[in-house]
Amino acid sequence: MNTVPAFRYPRVLSIAGSDSGGGAGIQADLKTFAALGCFGMTAITALTAQNTLGVRSIHAVPLQILADQIDAVVEDIGVDAVKIGMLHSADTVRTVAAALQRHGLRQVVLDPVMIATSGAKLIDDQAIEVLVRELFPLATVVTPNLDEAALLVGRPLRSEADMEAAARELIERGANAVLVKGGHLAGDTVSDLLLVRGAPARWMRAPRIASGNTHGTGCTLSSAIASQLALGAHLVQAVEAARAYVRGALEAGADVRTGAGSGPLNHAFAPQALQKRPLA
Repeated sequence: MNTVPAFRYPRVLSIAGSDSGGGAGIQADLKTFAALGCFGMTAITALTAQNTLGVRSIHAVPLQILADQIDAVVEDIGVDAVKIGMLHSADTVRTVAAALQRHGLRQVVLDPVMIATSGAKLIDDQAIEVLVRELFPLATVVTPNLDEAALLVGRPLRSEADMEAAARELIERGANAVLVKGGHLAGDTVSDLLLVRGAPARWMRAPRIASGNTHGTGCTLSSAIASQLALGAHLVQAVEAARAYVRGALEAGADVRTGAGSGPLNHAFAPQALQKRPLA
C-alpha cells in the first residue's frame, strides 16, 4: 500500500559558482543547507579551479544552461528561499534577475561575491553596476563583507561609522536590507551591521575566533541565512541564527589542517535532520 505524501522539505536553491576545493561556493552552500535541515538545490553559474591557496581559472556556464537549471528546479520541486553567490558577468546577473522575476521568487539572500579569500577578483566592473541596479531591489538582504562593501561604494571602510555610512548608501541605491560584515576590521571583536530599510541599525558583535580556516565564511553565512528563511524565521532571527552557526563551524574547524592555505569551516559540527513541512 502506497503512502500518500503529506510533507515536503524546506527547499533552498543556491545560484553560485562551483569551488573545486569544496570550501566555498556551491559546495559550501550544499553542506550548510544539509547541516541546517534543508533540502539543497543548485544552479551553477561558473566552474572555478581553486584550492585553499587561490583561484586558478574560471569557466562561465552558458547562460541558457544557467536559466534552464533554475527553471527546472522551480517548476518541479519548488523553492522556499534562494542564495545567490558568484555572478561574474553582467549577462549572468541579468539572467538571474530575469529568472527571479519570472518565477516570483521572494526570499532572496544576495551575497555579492567579488573578492575571494585569497584576494582574487571574481567579478567584472560592468557586472557590479548591473548587480546593484537589477538584483538589489529583488533581494531580501544583501550581505557584503568589508572589502565588497568598499568596492560597492567606491571608498575604503576603516571603522564602524564607515560601515554604517556604506550600508545606508546601499539602501539608498535600492537594497531592502544590508548586512555589512566587519570581520576584516582590526580588533578582538567582530562587528556586523544589519540595516533594514526604515528600521534602526542593528549591531551584532562577538569575540573574534582565532582560526586560519576561514575559506567560504561568507558563502556559508549567506547560505545559513537563506536556510533559516526557508525554515520560517524572520530576517533578524535568520541573521542571528546564521551567525551562531558560522561561529560554531569556525570554532569546530579551527584546529584542522586542510591544504596549505586558508582552509574550510567544519560545516557538519552539529548536523540537523532533514526537516519536514506540511505539503499544503
